[in-house]
Amino acid sequence: MSLFNITLPLAKTKQTVFAPILSLPLPLHLAIKEIVRNKGRFFLIAVVVALITLLVLFTAGLAEGLGLGNREFIEKVNTDLIVYSDKSELLIPGSRISEGRIRDLRQLDGVADVGAIAWANVAVIVPNKEPIKVALGGVLVSHPGEPAVVQGRQLDFKRGMEAIIDKSTAVRTGLNIGDPIRIRSLVASKEKMYDLVVAGIADSNQYGLQPTVFVPHLTYEKIRPRASDIVSTDGKTPPVTFNVAFVKLNNPDDSVNMAALIERQIADSTNLSREADGVKLVNKQTAWENTPGYSAQQSTLGIQRVFTLLIGLLVVGSFFRIQAMQKIAQVGVLKAIGTASWKIGLAALVQIFTVNAFGVILGAMLTWLLTLAIPPVVPIRFDGLDALRTVLLLLLIGPLGGLVAVRALLKAEPLKALGLAS
Repeated sequence: MSLFNITLPLAKTKQTVFAPILSLPLPLHLAIKEIVRNKGRFFLIAVVVALITLLVLFTAGLAEGLGLGNREFIEKVNTDLIVYSDKSELLIPGSRISEGRIRDLRQLDGVADVGAIAWANVAVIVPNKEPIKVALGGVLVSHPGEPAVVQGRQLDFKRGMEAIIDKSTAVRTGLNIGDPIRIRSLVASKEKMYDLVVAGIADSNQYGLQPTVFVPHLTYEKIRPRASDIVSTDGKTPPVTFNVAFVKLNNPDDSVNMAALIERQIADSTNLSREADGVKLVNKQTAWENTPGYSAQQSTLGIQRVFTLLIGLLVVGSFFRIQAMQKIAQVGVLKAIGTASWKIGLAALVQIFTVNAFGVILGAMLTWLLTLAIPPVVPIRFDGLDALRTVLLLLLIGPLGGLVAVRALLKAEPLKALGLAS
């Protein structure tokens, strides 16, 4: 029996099975009836759409995860402006801010508070596991830069042998409030171990795609990796140096003007300090966009997403184009018996949208199941709004790609289908 030959009588059993379909408007009847009769073929098309959806969503999640891992600390730090040394080219590892410069910043009009942080790489020793590499941050206690805890308490003392760990560190190590945490550092070419206590757990605060541990800045100076002992040859403790400072303003809405004003005041002042280098102040977005590789990484993954969507558009369009060419004769017969072209076109669009939507939903479910199996060390993160936009875009590309199939069906000639064309 021809798929579109709806004038032929059906057996009683088939009439019972297809009774709900036969009661639908003609476009829906044609679309659903063909899907039901060719389940295997349309399921394979839906599987292809699902795999494309999986690839697009996974790429989007990877882009968000990598981007977040590079910007997370900067994005969440409680500050209005970030201060770099003026010759650092906005690179945190290459920036140096002294305690004297921080005192200078605190004396300026319009500045509410100033904090700072210094970064180093160490390892957390976990029993029965491989050492976990973390970013160690030395912060000024109770000033901007110290993350807010979601469990436990904030740091108490400048010299306290205690730490705040972020959630990513807690997940990877299994540490909890009050647990001892052992830090392995390299001092004067020798490995040294330092025992601290977990005072609090902060929200995820990755720095450079690494989990983070925060300690008071004097504790940091004691345990950070260094080439020689902390005491200099003259017997004095070297001054503490930070990588960047964080400025809280009395009026955050005036951050652009305040950044320029602070830079000028530091550059022109002769009585605030003896520092030789100036400073460069930027907002948080500018800071993370200048993180090494951040912009290039996001651009690359963004282009990959665009090309994946274009490939999906072409693949879906090609599948339905082939499907349309196989039933040109049947469509011609429908036109010959008086079926309006718009009904045939609408039937094709309903069919394309239904199969594409099923494939997108299947792909979204596969992506969700895949994320459950991915270990926490893999930097993949899904932003709800971005994922929703991606799914809606994928729902749109199916009908767009299928327009070529609809056009082919609308151009079908009844006379050619009946073999009457000359």
